[in-house]
Amino acid sequence: MKNKWHKEYPKHLSENLGDIDNDTIIDLLESSAREYDSKLAYYSLNSSLTYKMTSLLSKRLAAYLQYLGVKKNTKIAIMLPNLLTYPITLFGSYYCGATVINVNPMYKSREIKHLLEDSEAEYIFVLDKFFNELEPCIKNSRLKKIIICQISDLLNPFMKLVIPIVMFYKKQTVNIKKNKNTIYFKDIISNNFGFEDIHVEQNDIALLQYTGGTTGKSKAAVLTHKNLLSNVQQVSNWIEPHIKKGEEIIITALPLFHIFSFTVNCLTFLKIGAENVLIANPRDLKSFLNVLKKKKFTVMTAVNTLFNLLLTSKKFKDLDFSAFKFSVGGGMAVLSETAKNWRTITGTNITQGYGLTETSPVISINKIDSLYNGSIGLPVQSTSIKIINEHGDTINDDQPGELCVMGPQVMSGYWKHPQDQENPFTSDGFFKTGDIASISADGYLTIVDRKKDMIISSGYNVFPNELEDYLTTHPDILEAGVIGVPDKNRGEYIKAFIVKKNKSLSDNEVITFCKEGLTEYKVPKKIIFIDDLPKTNVGKILRRELRNLD
Repeated sequence: MKNKWHKEYPKHLSENLGDIDNDTIIDLLESSAREYDSKLAYYSLNSSLTYKMTSLLSKRLAAYLQYLGVKKNTKIAIMLPNLLTYPITLFGSYYCGATVINVNPMYKSREIKHLLEDSEAEYIFVLDKFFNELEPCIKNSRLKKIIICQISDLLNPFMKLVIPIVMFYKKQTVNIKKNKNTIYFKDIISNNFGFEDIHVEQNDIALLQYTGGTTGKSKAAVLTHKNLLSNVQQVSNWIEPHIKKGEEIIITALPLFHIFSFTVNCLTFLKIGAENVLIANPRDLKSFLNVLKKKKFTVMTAVNTLFNLLLTSKKFKDLDFSAFKFSVGGGMAVLSETAKNWRTITGTNITQGYGLTETSPVISINKIDSLYNGSIGLPVQSTSIKIINEHGDTINDDQPGELCVMGPQVMSGYWKHPQDQENPFTSDGFFKTGDIASISADGYLTIVDRKKDMIISSGYNVFPNELEDYLTTHPDILEAGVIGVPDKNRGEYIKAFIVKKNKSLSDNEVITFCKEGLTEYKVPKKIIFIDDLPKTNVGKILRRELRNLD
């Protein structure tokens, strides 16, 4: 398929990406630290880190990690929300040449166990309040050291005093018994160990980013420094006319452990010298709005759910939007009504893009200054796409088929899943997204449906097989089938169909069971009890028929 979308590109943009500016993520940080030096890089809880301090603290952490035995390619897991400890931990790991594994801090022990064992992580940074879920997983893992972080870490002296007091009165204080395998972040960040430079190359693995698998267990996309930095440059080139280097303030309310926020907020806006305002808990709307009132923010990234949450608040509507330039919607589809209301209130557009964990993530973006049009935009630089039918043949414009993509941001494969076992690529090297899309005559892409049964709940990927496997571990559940149902706030909510073993089983009992073993966004909102699940002749659940059941 010809790259016909190039004629629709913004005028400043060439077809090809060319050479990327940085070979590794540390090169990116070092370059920004030199150029932006004393400018603010990250903000959280009334405390800030400059670009220079971000580099210095990261290198200091790296020196201690090297003292502990971290070497090039060592696997380091990070289980942190959006706090100042996240970027320091991330870049400190990269200074060592390590491979990072993002772990959602909302995960339950069952989910953490799989990630640790599959990734072969040897070290983990975890916020103290999430340690109880991690603890049962330590024994059978390869973990050598657990570094305990606290909310007060890296905050200014005043906030270091205030936060523990607030937590005490809220009864949120966490006490973790020290042992030979646990170290507190605050005890190591002031060390004076010497740092040894490590040679890292473009094709070294930077990130094992886990995504849902159709077999019910998460698989890790293998993303190199080149994959991630190619995407960083693709995005930064796209938005270049709309930003001023060293002057932007971006609201980072999406978690940095999510690939969208990781690449776009943490790395791309680091490249252009922006201040990342880290929001640890955007659902605490009062605190979130206080930050928005304080900061003259210029850019925001969010999912449809978060845009809607803000739109419900009168205090949000009363904010000063004079510095606000644009928003970017990712993780899930932005709905037309949301985009319309957002523009009415803020005077700015929500620019919708599209991507996947396997593609670092950005594949396509709409023009920043264009109004919402329902499409997922134009493929970014050096990105080729094709739409194929069930036979693998390329099909014509405006006909729906599976979207396939090729580009420098696309992963090499899945960790521990050789291509000959479960090949996610076409014979000519295109990654098969599993999404059904169409392309217009002028190159705009539109998502029609998903080939896979994946559910997108509040911007997160949820795979029915995982939930069904978990539900059937309940002693009173014989079988389970799970589907997504359209929801204007979440994108989709989860509905579970249950065949009981025990007639007395209630929907509340099922929900409670799910909350014990599943991350919050994976918990079904609605439980339907039925006598039998619709199935094929070979016993596969017919989810399309479940959608017709009440």
